[in-house]
Amino acid sequence: MELHARVRPNIILILVDDMGFADLGITGSEIRTPNLDALAQQGVLCSAMYNCARCCPSRAALLTGLYPHRAGVGHMTANLGIPAYQGSLRNESATVAEVLKENGYRTLMAGKWHIGGEYYARHTHEWTPGAPGFPTPRKRGFDRYYGIIDGVTHFFSPHYVMEDDSRVEVTEDEYYFTDAMTNKAIGMIEESVNEGMPFFLYLAHPAPHWPLHAYEEDIARYDGVYIPGWDAIRTARHEEMNGRGVLQQAWDISPRDDAAPPWNQIENQAWEARRMAVYAAMVDRMDQSIGRLLNRLKELEEYHNTLILFLSDNGGCAEFMAEDGWAKFMPETTHDGRQIQMGNRVDIQAGGPLTYMSYDLPWANVSNAPFRLFKHWVHEGGISTPLIAHWPARLQAPGIQHEPCHLIDILPTILEATGTTYPGERNDSNRSDGKSTSYELPQLDGESLLPLLQGDPWRRQQPICWEHEGNCAIRLDNFKVVRKFNQPWELYDMENDRTELNDLCNQYRQVTHRLTREYDRWAESVGVVDWAEMLPRLQAIWQMSDIHG
Repeated sequence: MELHARVRPNIILILVDDMGFADLGITGSEIRTPNLDALAQQGVLCSAMYNCARCCPSRAALLTGLYPHRAGVGHMTANLGIPAYQGSLRNESATVAEVLKENGYRTLMAGKWHIGGEYYARHTHEWTPGAPGFPTPRKRGFDRYYGIIDGVTHFFSPHYVMEDDSRVEVTEDEYYFTDAMTNKAIGMIEESVNEGMPFFLYLAHPAPHWPLHAYEEDIARYDGVYIPGWDAIRTARHEEMNGRGVLQQAWDISPRDDAAPPWNQIENQAWEARRMAVYAAMVDRMDQSIGRLLNRLKELEEYHNTLILFLSDNGGCAEFMAEDGWAKFMPETTHDGRQIQMGNRVDIQAGGPLTYMSYDLPWANVSNAPFRLFKHWVHEGGISTPLIAHWPARLQAPGIQHEPCHLIDILPTILEATGTTYPGERNDSNRSDGKSTSYELPQLDGESLLPLLQGDPWRRQQPICWEHEGNCAIRLDNFKVVRKFNQPWELYDMENDRTELNDLCNQYRQVTHRLTREYDRWAESVGVVDWAEMLPRLQAIWQMSDIHG
C-alpha cells in the first residue's frame, strides 16, 4: 500500500568513489568526517556491506537491484558484444529512479554516472550522450541531473560536465567539483520541496577517486599527519576500529601487502605523506559538503523524514598514476590552457590543479585495513564498505550490525521504505522514433534491509556472489570461497577470520565443493563468461580506440 505523498520519506543515496573501509572517522580513521560519523552514531552502521569490486558494476547493481551482469555491466563500460557485458544498463532492468518517478517522486542526481557506455576523455568531440547504447541519467529516470557521465574528472577543471541534457562549460577560476555538485543537489532539493513532492536524490561523489586534487586549506589540516608512514597509520586505524567495536570480532590485521615496501625504506617520505594528505583532504571536503546538504535539509524541515544511505563503490584503489598509464587518457591542459603535469612525479607536490596523481598501493592498503587486497579483487579489501543508514522517523535502534549485505539490497530497501511496489515491466519512451517499448523485468536479486536497519531479526536468504575480470567469490552464511583469476579457490570462515589469513580449503573440502558448485550455478544464471574469453575482446576494443597503446 502506498504511503500518502505528504508522509512518504525522502531518500538520499550517497555513493563515494574508491574510499576504503577504514577511511571514515567512525571506522577508525584519523581523517575528519564529523558529519558522516554523526549519521552513523545516530543511525545504523553495517560493518559487512559489500560492493562489486569496481565502480561500473557497483553502480549498475546499486541502481537496479540486480547483479551487474544481469544489469548489462558485467565488466566496465566497453561494449564486449554480449548483453551481460554491453557496458550500459540493459533495457530489461529498471533503475530506482524510474520506479520511484512512476510513483510520485522527484528524482534527482548529482555526480558520477559511468554506466552509460564507453567515453574517452581525449575524444570529447566524438561523444554522443543519450544515443542508443549511451543512456544518460535523464534517459533512465532522473528528472534533474548535474555531473560527469564518464568515470573520472579533473576536480578543478572538469573536461565534460552535463546539466540535464546539455553539456556545460566550466570556466570559473574558483571551481571544485565536490562543492559544485553539492550546490546543484541542494538547489534540486529546494525545487522539490517547493513543489510539495517527496524526492529521491542520488549523490554520486567522484571523490576520493584519483586525481589527487584538493584545496590547500584542506590539505593543511593533514600537514605532518602521515609522516609516521603507512605501517604506523594502518596499525593505528585497526586498533581504533577494534576499540570502537566496528568489527564483529577483533580479527588479526592482514600483513602489509607484498608490493608495499616498509616505510623505513622509503626515500621520499615527505612526498609520500603529502599524497596521502591530499587524499585525506578530498574525503574531508566531501564530508564538509555532505554537512552543508544536511544543514539545508534541517532548515527545510525535511531532515527527520529523510532516509539517508551512505556507502562506497569499492575498496581503496592501488592504481599507479604513471605518465604513460591512466594519465595519458586525460586532457593535458586545464580549461584556461595551463599545462597539467601528468603522473606520480616526486619532483612535484600533489594536490594542485596542474597535477594529476594517485595515492598508490601502499596507501590503499591503509584505506582497506584490516583487509587484504584492493579495488578490482573480490577479497575483502576490494569489496568491503561500511553502510551508514540514518532515518530519525523510523530507525529507532541505532547501533552496529554485522549481517552481510550487498549493493543489490539497496533498491529493495528503498522500495519497502517508500511503500513502492517493484513493477513487472519497464516502459521505455526514449526511442528515437518516439514510440514506446515495454520490457519484462527480472526478479530483483537483492533483499530489503529495512528490518535489519530497524533492529528486527534479519538474516539474508540467498548467498552473495561476485565475479569481476575472473576474480570470483561466493559468501554463504559464515563461509566464503574466493579466488583470483586463474588461481585456486580459497575458503575462509568469515566469522572468525574475515581478514582471510587462514585458508581452510584443504581442511573443509566438502564445504569448498558445495560452495563452488553454488557459485557455478549463479555464474551461469547471470551470464558470467570466462574472463579468458572476454579479455581478447576488450584488448581489441582498446587497439581500435588507439587509446590504451
